[in-house]
Amino acid sequence: MELNDANLQTLTEFLRKTLDPDPAVRRPAEKFLESVEGSQNYPILLLTLLEKSQDNVIRVCAAVTFKNYIKRNWRIVEDEPNKISEPDRTAIKANIVNLMLSSPEQIQKQLSDAISIIGREDFPQKWPDLLTEMVTRFQSGDFHIINGVLRTAHSLFKRYRHEFKSNELWLEIKLVLETFAQPLTALFKTTIELCQTHSTDVNALKVLFSSLTLISKLFYSLNFQDLPEFFEDNMETWMTNFHNLLTLDNKLLQTDDEEEAGLLELLKSQICDNAALYAQKYDEEFQPYLPQFVTAIWNLLVTTGQEVKYDLLVSNAIQFLASVCERPHYKHLFEDQSTLTSICEKVIVPNMEFRSADEEAFEDNSEEYIRRDLEGSDIDTRRRAACDLVRGLCKFFEGPVTGIFSGYVNSMLQEYAKNPRVNWKHKDAAIYLVTSLASKAQTQKHGITQANELVNLTEFFVNHILTDLKSPNINEFPVLKADAIKYVMIFRSQLPKEQLLQAVPLLVAHLQAESTVEHTYAAHALERLFTMRGANTSTLITPVEMAPFTEQLLTNLFKALALPGSSENEYIMKAIMRSFSLLQEVIVPYIPTLIGQLTHKLLLVSKSLCLSIRITCKANPTTVSSFEEALFPVFTEILQNDVQEFVPYVFQVMSLLLEIHSNSIPGSYMALFPHLLQPVLWERTGNIPPLVRLLQAYLEKGGATIATAAADKIPGLLGVFQKLIASKANDHQGFYLLNSIIEHMPPFPGIHQPVLCEVSGQVEKKICAVGITKVLTECPAMMDTEYTKLWTPLLQALIGLFELPEDDSIPDDEHFIDIEDTPGYQTAFSQLAFAGKKEHDPIGEAVSNPKILLAQSLHKLSTACPGRVPSMLSTSLNSEALQFLQGYLQAASVQLV
Repeated sequence: MELNDANLQTLTEFLRKTLDPDPAVRRPAEKFLESVEGSQNYPILLLTLLEKSQDNVIRVCAAVTFKNYIKRNWRIVEDEPNKISEPDRTAIKANIVNLMLSSPEQIQKQLSDAISIIGREDFPQKWPDLLTEMVTRFQSGDFHIINGVLRTAHSLFKRYRHEFKSNELWLEIKLVLETFAQPLTALFKTTIELCQTHSTDVNALKVLFSSLTLISKLFYSLNFQDLPEFFEDNMETWMTNFHNLLTLDNKLLQTDDEEEAGLLELLKSQICDNAALYAQKYDEEFQPYLPQFVTAIWNLLVTTGQEVKYDLLVSNAIQFLASVCERPHYKHLFEDQSTLTSICEKVIVPNMEFRSADEEAFEDNSEEYIRRDLEGSDIDTRRRAACDLVRGLCKFFEGPVTGIFSGYVNSMLQEYAKNPRVNWKHKDAAIYLVTSLASKAQTQKHGITQANELVNLTEFFVNHILTDLKSPNINEFPVLKADAIKYVMIFRSQLPKEQLLQAVPLLVAHLQAESTVEHTYAAHALERLFTMRGANTSTLITPVEMAPFTEQLLTNLFKALALPGSSENEYIMKAIMRSFSLLQEVIVPYIPTLIGQLTHKLLLVSKSLCLSIRITCKANPTTVSSFEEALFPVFTEILQNDVQEFVPYVFQVMSLLLEIHSNSIPGSYMALFPHLLQPVLWERTGNIPPLVRLLQAYLEKGGATIATAAADKIPGLLGVFQKLIASKANDHQGFYLLNSIIEHMPPFPGIHQPVLCEVSGQVEKKICAVGITKVLTECPAMMDTEYTKLWTPLLQALIGLFELPEDDSIPDDEHFIDIEDTPGYQTAFSQLAFAGKKEHDPIGEAVSNPKILLAQSLHKLSTACPGRVPSMLSTSLNSEALQFLQGYLQAASVQLV
């Protein structure tokens, strides 16, 4: 694409159409942009538009499109064409920093993200001057530019917080520190001085405090891996100023918004994080500063309100105390009984209360509430921080802490008993406090695995949890019901089996609760209980024990999917799948009733669908046609409309159905076969594993039929194989397909000569070894035609297959393949549980040791052609391979003649 006004105008029109709500207008525009993004100058045209367009909407759209283009295409993938030309790459890196710093904030953020994406790939080796170019802008005095630099640096450096240590990482951080640490420190001091100069100018303070927050984030990233010498030498500067900022209370920066944190809260939150990092990792160096930070953060906690806007600040402040109290160095700060009591009364209990904001989330934003409470994304909540502080205190003071908190728990429960309707939040806090106190170690798979022995969990269950579960009105006090269900779920490994069995029918009943959180927790609790192991590796809860509740369980699970807000509830779907897996043949009588609901929720309950197919067809294989009648209309609609996110699941379920058939392919499947070879299907990464498996099923059930009725499609089938083995990520899939072609189809003329060095896996190696051995020793053409010159190289390659280590390298680009890194939207392949396929060894026990087979076959060949084989070996085979071959011959007790 030329850089001219006509192309800029064309691009503008198509960008505008991508914003149109009408799919008939939007989709063709998106397809057009996708078709031209491989053209040279395309990214330069986007940058030109976002710089010079008079329409701000188009400028922002161009910026977002450019960032997504960079995200998809900048990484260079091995064995694939470079998607961005070198001149475009050079031009982008030469101009993007200037452009980012001179753009409005909305565009600046997009370009900053693009720089960080490019930086992850190219910095520092291919973009050595990036940091120097950015640091020089600190001298500009323009905080719009300075904040752009800081924001970009934060995007670049925040990965240091989670990268594994390596020499390459250390060298990069060393380079960054040499270039960036001193200017950052100077900017930090200058910005604080400017805050004092402009202490009465609210607009200036907002910009300056944004800078200080970004500087504090950069401090955290640059100090995370290890304590750099520069920051150790300048600790006085940083910690003194951090402490001053922590105790600062500027009325101009206080906000009336009760929900959203202001600049002051965000800065103080980050400083608490920084102090916690130093207290945890560099406690010896940080020790002189610790007491003043403990005092400042304690004062912060006891003077900060309950408003939501303070949540991050309070949780980070509590996390600081939690990180300090579990360090042996600081144990003395918490030993006094009055200190522990004060922490409990003034920090822990107030921050465990169920606030009105929590109640709103429970009722109106259940998905977010569940994500935080069940999935552990509550890292920045007050309750989670208070819970971590309890655990930290229990490390050294378990007895005193348990005694203090037990008093609070009893007091809360007494308040609840006086007037449950008014005081139910007291019981909620009591349950949460008991959970925090009792939990010493926890896993997702088993719940609490180690509990505080001073807390009687069984007694608390009987006296306070069971009463809520048994309440006849499942919709009364839904928060307490959810608490009770969660108690069973997380302490399932600590409670006796008889109590879990007592809870099961109660949990089944709660599947019908109106509250989304309540019925979701019930589903999740059942799913977790059904995965528990009993004696002899069987499930703790058996199908026999579930028999009285089976019908109600299945009915309520499917009814729960019809409840408002739960039509796509993943916890209910997992519970359905786990119930099918536990009950096995017991569900067969219910399948005719359930199949309609399963089909309606096809992709949402696809694992359960696969399991029901397996269980039902195992009992009666003829029922496969009933599933096909119900499912094929849905499959057809998905494939015709190319619903990309569902297509891989369709292929997996079809594979499972076809594999159940006897040795023939129904006509409905044969009609689909040519469409499965279309190149567009194989361009999507997520389609490849299920498509290969589906083609294997076709070949297994009707290789001869394909060879006769669809002979014109064989070149396409071989083309798929060639495409797959050309990719390191998919070559193993190519060999799976080749195995099935060789095993199930009539022989093709010619010789298959696979790239043996890339073959991996025991079965794959065995198949190739046996095949090559037969070619070498049983194919007359290899001895007396133009193919003879290939005989020794092929033998040497076979010995290499036996002896050389596997090529198990995984290119970075393919190891990190992601939806965002593939052209357009692509569903990554997700293996459906219960749709799995056992690895097939077509040779089986016929050949136990391929090396012995090679030795015996060479002996047989040399007997038929005396003198010929030793002569070929001595003249052409290298000495190392010859030595290995002698070992095979000795092991087989044969020799060559």
